[in-house]
Amino acid sequence: MSKSYEEVLAPTLYFDKSFDIDAAKLLPGEYYVTGKNMLLVTVLGSCVAACIRDRKTGVGGMNHFMLPEAADEATAMAGLSTRYGTYAMEMLINQIMKMGGSRASLEAKVFGGGNVLKGFTVVNIGQKNVDFVRSFLNLERIPIVGEDLLDIYPRKVYFFPQTGRVLIKKLKAVHNNTIVDREKDYRTRIKDVKQGGDIELF
Repeated sequence: MSKSYEEVLAPTLYFDKSFDIDAAKLLPGEYYVTGKNMLLVTVLGSCVAACIRDRKTGVGGMNHFMLPEAADEATAMAGLSTRYGTYAMEMLINQIMKMGGSRASLEAKVFGGGNVLKGFTVVNIGQKNVDFVRSFLNLERIPIVGEDLLDIYPRKVYFFPQTGRVLIKKLKAVHNNTIVDREKDYRTRIKDVKQGGDIELF
């Protein structure tokens, strides 16, 4: 019986010449899990990415998400935003487990939550995303063994699931608005998520 070694959600696959390795690039709302020796790459502004791996088997993956803005305080209290974040995290963890990961061996590194988007007047969305991912991992008893969070800069994250190695590049001089535009588009797509009914968030 053949075993599937990766689970994808609309990824961009390519060969990374700098690292001489197959790679997957993640955009907002995507995740990728692999048991192969690969590189997972994403660029984060206000969004967060959880890089989770089984330290014994090397099966691991990355997600890239942000919590939707609540239309009002009542919606926020009802947990719609948290439910969305929980879904993003559970998709990643469940796929790692399906591919042979053990919950007792999971470890996480978390990144992002930069204050890079304008127009969030009530709450710093980056801080909200960071608070959520830390809380979720604490509740699930998955140790955070590395992080690079908050600040005002976008960052490019390179994650090698088999070894757990992560490289971070702070993007202090961004020459175009691609990162911000992608996150604004993603934010627009998720902010109309309604409470109740089926969750089809990614």
